[in-house]
Amino acid sequence: MSSRSLPFPDALLALGRPYAERAEEKDAWHDRTARALDATLLAPLRRGLQDIAGDGRRLVERVDALAPEWKRLPDAALRERAQSLRPLLRKQGFTRELAAAAFALVREAADRTIGQRHFETQLLGGYGLLRGRLVEMATGEGKTFCATLPACTVALSGYPVHVITVNDYLARRDAEKMGPLYAFLGLDVGVVVQGMKRPERRQAYACAITYATNKELAFDYLRDRVALRGQGSRLHQSVRRLGGRLGSEDGAVLRGLYYAIVDEADSVFVDEARTPLILSATGNDAEEAEHGRHALAFAQSLSQPRDFRCDEFEHAVQLADAGRHKLDAFSEELDGPWTSVRAREELLRQALSALHLFRRDQHYVVVDGKVQIVDESTGRVMPDRSWERGLHQLIELKEGVELTPRRDTLARLTYQRLFRRYVHLSGMTGTAAECAREIKSVYGLDTMRVPLHRPSRRVDGGFEVCRTMPQKWERVADVAQELAGRQRRPVLIGTRSVEASEQISAVLHARGLVHALLNAKQDRGEADVVSQAGQPGRITVATNMAGRGTDIELGPGVHERGGLHVILTEYHDSRRVDRQLVGRCARQGDPGSCQAIVSLEDDIYQVCAPTLAAWLDRLLAAGLRLPRAAWRLLRRSAQHAAEERQYAIRMSNLKHDRQLQNLLAFTGRSE
Repeated sequence: MSSRSLPFPDALLALGRPYAERAEEKDAWHDRTARALDATLLAPLRRGLQDIAGDGRRLVERVDALAPEWKRLPDAALRERAQSLRPLLRKQGFTRELAAAAFALVREAADRTIGQRHFETQLLGGYGLLRGRLVEMATGEGKTFCATLPACTVALSGYPVHVITVNDYLARRDAEKMGPLYAFLGLDVGVVVQGMKRPERRQAYACAITYATNKELAFDYLRDRVALRGQGSRLHQSVRRLGGRLGSEDGAVLRGLYYAIVDEADSVFVDEARTPLILSATGNDAEEAEHGRHALAFAQSLSQPRDFRCDEFEHAVQLADAGRHKLDAFSEELDGPWTSVRAREELLRQALSALHLFRRDQHYVVVDGKVQIVDESTGRVMPDRSWERGLHQLIELKEGVELTPRRDTLARLTYQRLFRRYVHLSGMTGTAAECAREIKSVYGLDTMRVPLHRPSRRVDGGFEVCRTMPQKWERVADVAQELAGRQRRPVLIGTRSVEASEQISAVLHARGLVHALLNAKQDRGEADVVSQAGQPGRITVATNMAGRGTDIELGPGVHERGGLHVILTEYHDSRRVDRQLVGRCARQGDPGSCQAIVSLEDDIYQVCAPTLAAWLDRLLAAGLRLPRAAWRLLRRSAQHAAEERQYAIRMSNLKHDRQLQNLLAFTGRSE
């Protein structure tokens, strides 16, 4: 965005929509090629030139120069200055001079209201967000506080701001914690969380700054599109309002996709973009349940590989000719979907997937008699989500729990297309480097790395590779017992699944080691458990990134003993998530250490690099001592294969979404 342009030029806005959002560009092949070349070759050079120009440094100098003047002003005069910025920001846009004035004002207001003052690095990060960048700030560097700078600046100009987080707890916490700052500047703040009614949501979105989770905002957008289908223009809404036909449950709840600050942006833009967002309604599935029972019973009678083959890497089922012949014979006396070759094969593939590809305590948990999906990228339960095309009901049949109604799709959208509709988009995360190219290509965001406020004191203990899973858990327990039991250092053990967390928990229990367990089954008080993980001698077992966004304060005497020690027990599909877990220690200049203890039986090796893993295992069994380079090769091979597969899934979802949109546009409907 040009510094001379208005904040949100009308030329960017889509027509015929109930509120402001960016017009979607139809990508030709040459546009996609140009963006890919730009992301690969030109963007790094452009970022380097911008850094040399020192635009951000000059802003920091200007903010520091204004600080004495702002500090002398009484509260009332400071508020008047805030209000006087609005016409200037609306007329001139977010120039560096006006941004510096706003940042200096926000920093002084924060000092007076919540007792915090933005560091130089946070000013740089805030300026990057205001300029529409993906800002990489290391874990613990204060991204939440940094976001108040651009949020207040844009809100003071009169445009609605959405601060998007990954869970309800963080949305509530951040809005409450930063509320006094916003109130001082005359800005109201709203929070959108699960379970709110439409009038409550509309009221929250009417605030100057709204905190919401990515899922809640996405489904509110989809509900708006469904509710206004065929009557989505502002003219339609004005006519309905004048006619008194717009009730509290009618109309849009959002008031525009102007400016978004996405926290944990890599998780939202990349990890969660693998799954399209589907708005659905309850269907009549009495007959479907009976068909599901038949399919599950028949699937259990088949054997692999004669009748079918499961591809763990692609997470798909392929029927063999023998399986198809058996299915044809089984279907002769049945009706409904069994009369169609395509429908019965799809039903059987779903039943086989439910039996062999979706595992309890890894892909889902059963809580209070209900099947609940586990988000593999965060380790959290998603109680409001279900698998489509009957898969969820088949898993419920497998587990013997009460069936939930089948869901019929009303609307569908990917995160990629949703966030590209924001007129001005920005994001912040602790781990952006690995996905910078994809985010630039898909979302158009350049990555800006912010230096550390204090030098890192993290000690990397390297990695150990065990042959079997039991050997790995015993080795992890050895390290935890030594550090927590004898040295009284806190230890955080990160696992990838509920099952893995319960396995290490059992080993720790057997040794009499007291510990806290945090996974999708025990997720209440998540932030409290994680916040206490820095106390002397405390052992915490957590799935993936449970508690992400919560600071771990070191207890008394822990600094002197070396700080928090993090043990990674299985490499994730993405190197970013490994870095996120390691980033829980040694924050803001604190001491800390980390190490990885993994096994050749880990899923990532068995699924993504099975041949190489088996070959290395045979060499170990023969008594050979392998160089560390061999293990690094194994890790890189497995993670590269996993990342490529996930990237292909995301691109496939985006392509399918575009094709569906084009088809619906041809028929006169929207998504």
